Amino acid sequence: MYNTCMKKLVFAFLISLSSFSSFSEEHVIKMLNAGKEGMMVFEPAVITISKGDTVKFLATDVSHNSSSVEGMIPEGAQPWIGPLSQDIEITLTEEGVYVYQCTPHNMMAMVGVIKVESSSNLAQVKQKAESYKKTFLMNQERLDNYLSQI
Repeated sequence: MYNTCMKKLVFAFLISLSSFSSFSEEHVIKMLNAGKEGMMVFEPAVITISKGDTVKFLATDVSHNSSSVEGMIPEGAQPWIGPLSQDIEITLTEEGVYVYQCTPHNMMAMVGVIKVESSSNLAQVKQKAESYKKTFLMNQERLDNYLSQI
């Protein structure tokens, strides 16, 4: 009887582990010199994910990184800055809109947007975007276009 109970407990534990891991996903974003939307882009540039999902930025081309943009992530969210020419994985645990950039190619509007479940901070992000996009020397409409997809 003890052995049967123990087997049932172990089975239930294994089922709960597999159920838990199936709730979070990994999403891949490439850092590119050229892509479908032009020069210096993230691909895909706009994604919607679930809370707790992981985003892996692939250093497909060299001299790129992924860095959150100050003031353009949800309140309480952890900012990040990845090293140049290296992959980086982040797990997003706060709901809302995240804007990120490639630091050395910010002036070329190498930016992207991640929506985690809700767009509760979208108005704040759009307000901050008005001053932030003034730092772009080219592709000045890119961020507005991405935010309009949210």
